[in-house]
Amino acid sequence: MPTSDHPGPLDLPGPPSAEAIPDIYITRIYEGDPDCDVHYETFGRLAEIFGRNTPAHRHSLFYQVHVLTRGSIRLQLDDQAYFGEAPLVFITPPAIPHAFYSDEDTDGHVITVRQEVVRGWYASLPGLWPEAQLREAAFLPLDGVGQDEVARLVQLSELLRQEFGGRDKGRSAAVRALGLCFFISLHRLLATHTPATSLKRERGEDLRIFLSFCDLVEAHFRDHLTLPDYARQLSVTEARLNDVCRRMANLASKEVVHDRLLQEARRLLRFSTTPVGELSYALGFADPAYFSRFFTRRTGLTPSQFRIQHQDQIR
Repeated sequence: MPTSDHPGPLDLPGPPSAEAIPDIYITRIYEGDPDCDVHYETFGRLAEIFGRNTPAHRHSLFYQVHVLTRGSIRLQLDDQAYFGEAPLVFITPPAIPHAFYSDEDTDGHVITVRQEVVRGWYASLPGLWPEAQLREAAFLPLDGVGQDEVARLVQLSELLRQEFGGRDKGRSAAVRALGLCFFISLHRLLATHTPATSLKRERGEDLRIFLSFCDLVEAHFRDHLTLPDYARQLSVTEARLNDVCRRMANLASKEVVHDRLLQEARRLLRFSTTPVGELSYALGFADPAYFSRFFTRRTGLTPSQFRIQHQDQIR
């Protein structure tokens, strides 16, 4: 795409209105008890289900904490842009919009707590932490931060994982008690260490371009749009888009699209019984044979072989 097509400054779409950002009642999406007060899931499993590109969304009834122990993440948290490598933690209060893109090997813990439970914990511990910590999102890299407390936070996350996945007597009470201990450990860290500042404007703009591209990919990956189509909708050149993707995700823009297609194919093969031919059409491929070549080239397995290897994970 010639650069003369876009002589002016970047004209990215403005942030969506609050009404346009999906409000996800998170525990209805996760498997398990939809009425639990404290919920645990691994970041890796959520990435398997929803993909590494998570478009802008919010949870108006929940606090959510991500404790990443491996990999890296590009994050839009409210109106601020961040990039960080594990270990790190970020906190999303109710109704704060967020979007992110994570590397393939990124993993860690995701703890989701009902807002009334968190507010009850605050009320039971008066004066220990400022009210601002109830309202403000935070992004905190954990390298060089009080390592004893970081180790405690990770250990509590692991204990939550074990207890949440168990069925022993007293499970609900134990999960809630561990949630409170996790909450105290988290806020000790926040009280003694300053959360990271957002990326400088230039890099933050790159991240906004990248996440806007990811949003478009999420909406249109089944339509098999061309890269000039995506660039045109973002009001950038194709070269600019490719450069941003390489710096933000170490991938060409074409590979970001293919990665999303592959992620959806894996999800459908693992968690559905849709025949491979029908699945290929659902993903926008006109020819099942081409879909099979696309999938095999990237995974080393045919779609049928992949399904057989992962059929024990279909629930």
